[in-house]
Amino acid sequence: GAGDRAFSAGADLSGDLSAGPETARVVSHALLKQRAYSKPIVAAVNGDCIGGGLELLLSTDIRAAAPHARFGLPEVRWSIYPFGGATVKLVQQIGYVHAMDLLLTARLVDAAEAARLGLVNRVVAAEALMSWALETAQVVAGNSPTAVQAVKQQISSTIADHALSREALEQELGDRVRASDHFREGVRAFLEKRRPDYT
Repeated sequence: GAGDRAFSAGADLSGDLSAGPETARVVSHALLKQRAYSKPIVAAVNGDCIGGGLELLLSTDIRAAAPHARFGLPEVRWSIYPFGGATVKLVQQIGYVHAMDLLLTARLVDAAEAARLGLVNRVVAAEALMSWALETAQVVAGNSPTAVQAVKQQISSTIADHALSREALEQELGDRVRASDHFREGVRAFLEKRRPDYT
């Protein structure tokens, strides 16, 4: 988004979540494309990148963040299943132990830790972030378009094939979570701005 508050803070839990399974299918389909996108995407994260925002970021190729940016997948705190291939893509991109840490603790990390984990390439001062993104895009654009697109397509296809192979299981697990009493309690707790009670 514009400004420095959030890149994307994910889904609006204050909305109507009763259409959960179908909504999840639509979002997953958008993030898990059947055909890999061949053009590189440079991301400049100038604020919070949380939940669906981080799931979106996982579909980009080269990334930088402003120092104040925060990253995380807090879904399990509210009994929501992270969809859009996030569980598969995160493991592929930052490794098993780091992915499990973020997915199971629901904690947020700052930009410096995000860079250390490999979620972003580097931390760039907020005032220089967009210049960095444009310069990086120009460097990529100065290379052979045929070769750049071939590299991007091969790597993206490999990741997409694996994520798509897990899509049915992801949908099944997400549906199970959404049908649970824990889901109703998690969303209620979020709306009431309190800690959920899953006992």
